[in-house]
Amino acid sequence: MAKLTHIDREGKARMVDVGSKGISVRVARASGHITMRPGTIDQVKENSMKKGDVLAVAQISGITAAKQTSLLIPLCHNIALDSIHVEAVTDDTGVAVHSEVRCTGRTGVEMEALTAVSVALLAVYDMCKAVDKDMIIDYIKLTHKEKHEDS
Repeated sequence: MAKLTHIDREGKARMVDVGSKGISVRVARASGHITMRPGTIDQVKENSMKKGDVLAVAQISGITAAKQTSLLIPLCHNIALDSIHVEAVTDDTGVAVHSEVRCTGRTGVEMEALTAVSVALLAVYDMCKAVDKDMIIDYIKLTHKEKHEDS
């Protein structure tokens, strides 16, 4: 079984010390989905939701959330992010959200990518909840992570 890095010898939560780790280019991608009624999907596609452009608000919400991850997840490091890309698109069953987050630093950006997707999906939910009470947010997952030594 892998050792939990956020637990000290006494079993108490702690923030991992990454000070001795080397600087690397880090990339993480995540995705998620919100299932909605066909009529709701049509309103999103037609940009006719009363609150405004659902996909644009989801994108901006995801970007903002990625930048705030260390405030939301207590043991995450405050990371200077190099880029955040969030895409929200309709599909046959709802809206799919994909994120890619990059940094040059000592720790990865998985939590930032996952936070971007999660909050973008919550923004979609918020904007559509008046017309669809049956939406389901699911399939939030890390889809890719990589580390390249800075050269």
